[in-house]
Amino acid sequence: MEFELGFGTGVQKVTVPDRNILAVLTPNEVKRGLTGEAEVRRALEQPIGSARLRDIVKPGERIAVVTSDITRPMPTYKVMPALLDELYAAGVRPEDVTLVFALGSHRPQTEEERRRLAGERAWAEIRCVDSDPEDCVHMGVTSRGTPVDIFRPVAQADRRICLGNIEYHYFAGYSGGAKAIMPGVSTRAAIQSNHARMVEDTSRAGNLSGNNVRADMEEAGAMVGVDFILNVVLDEHKEIIRAVAGDVTLAHREGCRFLDTLYLKKLPARADIVLVSQGGAPKDLNLYQTQKALDNAKHAVKKGGTVILVGSCREGFGEKVFSQWLAQAPDAHSMIERVRTDFQLGGHKAAAIAMVLENARVVLVSQMDDETVRSAFLTPAHSAQEALDDALRRYGPDASVLIMPYGGSTLPVCP
Repeated sequence: MEFELGFGTGVQKVTVPDRNILAVLTPNEVKRGLTGEAEVRRALEQPIGSARLRDIVKPGERIAVVTSDITRPMPTYKVMPALLDELYAAGVRPEDVTLVFALGSHRPQTEEERRRLAGERAWAEIRCVDSDPEDCVHMGVTSRGTPVDIFRPVAQADRRICLGNIEYHYFAGYSGGAKAIMPGVSTRAAIQSNHARMVEDTSRAGNLSGNNVRADMEEAGAMVGVDFILNVVLDEHKEIIRAVAGDVTLAHREGCRFLDTLYLKKLPARADIVLVSQGGAPKDLNLYQTQKALDNAKHAVKKGGTVILVGSCREGFGEKVFSQWLAQAPDAHSMIERVRTDFQLGGHKAAAIAMVLENARVVLVSQMDDETVRSAFLTPAHSAQEALDDALRRYGPDASVLIMPYGGSTLPVCP
């Protein structure tokens, strides 16, 4: 059977013998109602645990709308028209609204990227800016010791509205909700303090119970004050099929429950070979982002098996500290030891890759050169088909193969 795996703006085609296919992890069938902008407007009209946004904001208030940057598939441009209409219905003036792209620890964006993300209407009507970790206001410290240092236009706003898409996050449990504030518009030191808890057993994809990373994020969000959220769940084609709006926690949890019905996948057994893709652009822009698909795939591969990670990574490693840790490590395991005693933001993803390598071989199909791939302790391959053929020779004609075309979204659960 032939499959197409997202690779940048294109695809990698791969043929897998039918007898070897254990499963193909595509989204579960769910009942669909409204989609796209119509679903966003429905959510705004029916907020969860909150009054309508138009009844919360007041004329003359400074409004900060925090949304995702270019590394996330959040379709801000589809959400903003409905959100602006809701704000204007309350008498808010366009000049009092700022759309803030939450960079976290990511690179600044170009004007073209900001404009494309915002959409033509928002770009024309309101101020649209990247967050700046060098221009923050200290708002306290969480009970877990994380400094709450927030981008000034967000910290000093009268109202804060957080946007985002909800998907699985490999140690925060899920994206969305208060994550737009911490780490979205925080300083590197604050993010580092929060993310240091990723090594705890409860810090894993799909888990909120006892997850101190998520709890710390939400405590920081409460200290700053989030007046309203508007989060969406996207299908495999990146279309909005569910929107939740209202209270920063209650609405978020409802979105998480829906995500589980769509993307949580129960499997009877682990596979010898896992073929996984982030689903293409923008999620596979660099290895720093593509790693998320690898982290989901680790739950489905046998000990000693192979994960074939398919992602363009056209911008290389994508983060300075991440690349430094890889360059400095004598071997992969050393990064696991290092992260326990010397947690550094960026280095944490290098350690996460090393944790997968403890149990499986990882082959990377990307646009990076072979030497660069090997420096990350991964095995390079020039196509998904080449990588699969090699793995089938390695494990034999009866090897089981699992295909994850949307690896950053689907979460396997195995015995």
